[in-house]
Amino acid sequence: MLDVSTVRSNRPDILGLLQVGGVYLAIGLILLFNLAFTPNFATVANLRLQLVQVAPVAIVAVGMALVIASEGIDLSVGSTMAISAALLPLYIGYGSWPAIVIAVLAGAVVGAVNGSLVAFAGIQPIIATLGLLVAGRGLALVLADGRLTELFDPVLGALGNQSVLGIPISALLVLVVTGAAVVAVHRAAFGRRLLAIGGNRAAATMAGLPVKRTLITVYVISGLLAAAAGVLSTARQSASDPSSVGLLIELSAITAVVVGGTPLSGGRVRILGTLMGALLMQLITATVIQQDLPDSTARMLQACIIAAAVYVQRGRSRA
Repeated sequence: MLDVSTVRSNRPDILGLLQVGGVYLAIGLILLFNLAFTPNFATVANLRLQLVQVAPVAIVAVGMALVIASEGIDLSVGSTMAISAALLPLYIGYGSWPAIVIAVLAGAVVGAVNGSLVAFAGIQPIIATLGLLVAGRGLALVLADGRLTELFDPVLGALGNQSVLGIPISALLVLVVTGAAVVAVHRAAFGRRLLAIGGNRAAATMAGLPVKRTLITVYVISGLLAAAAGVLSTARQSASDPSSVGLLIELSAITAVVVGGTPLSGGRVRILGTLMGALLMQLITATVIQQDLPDSTARMLQACIIAAAVYVQRGRSRA
């Protein structure tokens, strides 16, 4: 008699393949579409533009991936970017690098607040970071006095628009952040603790792992990376506009993480997949713009991609 479980075990894991490789398939399809229907898509100038524009989303998404791996979420990343952007004009008079350091450290402070609310106060991550999403954007507008400030600084200009050996500096920073995250997750004790906490926090606590310290560290990293992305966005635009910097970037970051194969349930993380997910979001946005479609179309496509990715994850877990 044929064993049904044996038949199921012999089936190809279609959902598993989609979860891991779906983002690469989607990137391949959208590239083929653009090569066929978008004039001048394959030019060096356009490809460089895509790399520069995807950099802030990719950096934020890496931090978001670590938070989601801990079974959390960080909705305050866009507001953290806005705070970072608002601080740059206030301290640029002391020098470019002091201003950048202060702006990035502000992200660490936001992350520490988020992590403390989650780890010590026991507040759900979505609630804790939602509060910072609202308060952080308001603080950024207060710091900037509600206005746009132009910044013509050579260091910021280089970070936002210059290249090294033909590769944008912002893209090189993305590679550095991605490489550091891969090493931290797969080669360091921090990564093992992170995945253990995300997989089963109660068991990790009983095993004596530093759960609270790890959670705070994860949110601090997310805040630091979001603030760094705010600096890059401001540098690329040569202007600080806290009302628009980082607006809705949490949607793009979460989409990149989920599409890249990291489950929202925590316990696993795919850093390279997250990077590819960010690239997919950028290509979708660029395609919508180049095809003269409204920006709302890109948002709806992102929402559909999130729903499809979550469905694939849930379907695989039930299989």
